Amino acid sequence: MGRRKNKGRNVSGVLLLDKPQGGSSNHILQRVKRLFGAAKAGHTGSLDPLATGMLPVCFGEATKISAFLLDADKRYHLECQLGVNTTTGDAEGEVIDRQDVSAITERDVKEVLPDFIGEIDQVPPMYSAIKHNGERLYKLARKGIEVERKARQVTIYEIGFISLQWQQQGDKQRLILELEVHCSKGTYVRTLVEDIASKLNCGAHITSLRRLSVGPYDGDMLTIEQLEALAEQGEEALDSCLQPVDSGVSHWPDVHLSSDAAFYVQQGQAVMVPQAPTQGWVRIYDQEHFLGLGEIQDDGMVAPRRMIKQCA
Repeated sequence: MGRRKNKGRNVSGVLLLDKPQGGSSNHILQRVKRLFGAAKAGHTGSLDPLATGMLPVCFGEATKISAFLLDADKRYHLECQLGVNTTTGDAEGEVIDRQDVSAITERDVKEVLPDFIGEIDQVPPMYSAIKHNGERLYKLARKGIEVERKARQVTIYEIGFISLQWQQQGDKQRLILELEVHCSKGTYVRTLVEDIASKLNCGAHITSLRRLSVGPYDGDMLTIEQLEALAEQGEEALDSCLQPVDSGVSHWPDVHLSSDAAFYVQQGQAVMVPQAPTQGWVRIYDQEHFLGLGEIQDDGMVAPRRMIKQCA
């Protein structure tokens, strides 16, 4: 049997999608892929159904840089309710404990936040996509099974305090803490919030979470509704909102090759490039196009690692 041909068109680029609340990241991805009629698409790290905001979607050749966006730093805006624990660490879970937080002040919060800056250890929550013996933790959690999780090291670069205020909800008041967090890949914001609350001798859960940035991408997001409106104008209108394939690694150093060197690198051969960086990954260009990603070898030559097919 021959290989089944991918249905859809060969479109390449990165869409900065503003994920709506509700629905999984994969469900949203499939909607966007259908809108574009794309043969190939992937997202760069899930957002919880409750969460909104930046979800870069890589089409075609841009899927070759998606792993680097998965590893990128993230920035979040969040609100959490102090004094209430839930099963999931967010508003979608069931309440399992309440505490009196009437004495907690803004000063108390600001005093504990610096304890979480830098490299910290986090125990992943049971409601997470990590696998234990081949099964997702959240599936075990739904069965009422809790297993031991190893702590992971993550980096919190910055926690910006925004506000601490009482809000009326029906006939009750709730204490809402609002923060902005800049963190490394793999950070569980729900766990961070619970750990901060623990220092305040109470529980907490996320009530709203919005991802503001992923790596070099910050702002310029499009909603599903905006994309649907563009789709009515045709494929050209949709494609015009895509970021270039190399935009996800725009902060990397670049090397520009002569036509001869470009030919050899596209054949999979390492080439010598004058004044190239001495180590690490680089973006590779010929005189006009982005050719792909390379890595500096021990001998100083630029070795091709992930090359990009040029669109006709």
